[in-house]
Amino acid sequence: MKFQGVIRKMQSEFKSPIKYYLEFKDNFICLNDLLDKEVSIKFLHYFCLSCEKEKEIFRQGYCKNCFFEQAQAGDWIIKPELSTAHLNIEDRDLDYEKRVQLQPHIVYLANTGQLKVGVTRKAQVPYRWIDQGAHQAIELVEVPNRYLAGITEVAIKEFISDKTNWRKMLTSDNNDLDIMSCKEDMKKHIPKETLQYFIESNSMIDIDFPVNEYPIKPLTQKLIKTKEIKGTLKGIKGQYLLFEENKVFNVRSHEGFVVEISF
Repeated sequence: MKFQGVIRKMQSEFKSPIKYYLEFKDNFICLNDLLDKEVSIKFLHYFCLSCEKEKEIFRQGYCKNCFFEQAQAGDWIIKPELSTAHLNIEDRDLDYEKRVQLQPHIVYLANTGQLKVGVTRKAQVPYRWIDQGAHQAIELVEVPNRYLAGITEVAIKEFISDKTNWRKMLTSDNNDLDIMSCKEDMKKHIPKETLQYFIESNSMIDIDFPVNEYPIKPLTQKLIKTKEIKGTLKGIKGQYLLFEENKVFNVRSHEGFVVEISF
């Protein structure tokens, strides 16, 4: 079978294991059904997710011009402590920024091969953890806006990383941590502005990914270099497809690529 369309991040269902989908304009692929099958991904051309022109993708599915213009690509996305909508101050589009920033946010701890701290909108739980390839996660605080989540994350990342080590994340998921104890340890580092939002009683979430075989030393495959990626699909974790022979394909980093997928 063959499918053609623009790559966007994989959609997921919170099941055991996680179910993954690639959605195109008029159809979709359930990727779990392709495990242990030969899959080919062939690059055709670019498609900017904003202006919809056939222009080279710069970042996040946008061409360079759109990346520096779109509200969805503002610096506060990566650095929530830069959020200013709560002050009625615009970055690129105040209406959009208010919709996104002025809603409940979660600061969390996750195990993505090592302990990390992160921020997500409450509405994105647990899908943010799935996208990061976390097999354990727990909510630390729930705050009313993105700025407060950001300053909490800044305080916590003095002690643990806010980055995902993608190589560790992709090699296995059997390094369980005592996240409940980690949560209590981090409580003393929460800034006074958000300590009142600490979640006293909650449970850790376990996430099971559809992986039949983990890579030993992941080798990143990029369509911009190879034009086609082909191999037996052995697993799906985070936003990565795991192929035989240690090859891994980051779906999220290929947003805006028009491809032909055959299997």
